Amino acid sequence: MTGKMNGILGLTKPLILASQSPRRRELLTRIGFAFSAVSPDVDEASVSDTLPPHEYVSALALMKALKGAAMCTSPSIVIGSDTTVVLDGMVLNKPVSAHDATRMLKTLSGRTHTVYTGIALVDGGRSTTAVGTAKVTFRDLDDDEIAAYVEGGSPMDKAGAYGIQDDQGAVFVSSIEGCYFAVVGLPMSLLYTTLRDFVRDEQHA
Repeated sequence: MTGKMNGILGLTKPLILASQSPRRRELLTRIGFAFSAVSPDVDEASVSDTLPPHEYVSALALMKALKGAAMCTSPSIVIGSDTTVVLDGMVLNKPVSAHDATRMLKTLSGRTHTVYTGIALVDGGRSTTAVGTAKVTFRDLDDDEIAAYVEGGSPMDKAGAYGIQDDQGAVFVSSIEGCYFAVVGLPMSLLYTTLRDFVRDEQHA
């Protein structure tokens, strides 16, 4: 399996995405990466969300990449990623129920929050991490539109209980400052440059 981006970066090993997220898989495909995907089982609760947000998402991304690497049968470069939403120091991860999703969306309504997405690369004994961020402002949301969005089930697998790429989730956002793709779940420019440098470091070792 070959891909334009794999060739541009001079990848000599298979690229593996350690994620269950269809959004991350779609983003990698869209820009021309050839890759396989695995779904590592990680205990996200084992990393304390009291850590600074950059450290928190980096630790989870690395955990996913390491678990993904352990699932590979041949040398590969494995990508892990994790996203969280922070509002005034409060971490909003994936909601645990419809009630929780409703609570999160009401909390975010009319306010500005920060999205952190950590990425990690693992290749044998080498690893690196990086974090992309964005500030996102919600307009004031009506209870009825929150209820309709939650009823549709879309918030349940997303940090902060929303997806900026969703049809309805997109109309909640009045402005964004920073990397749009960090909000979707995989900061593409950051991933590209981090992967490029990761490959070059091996070539020059």
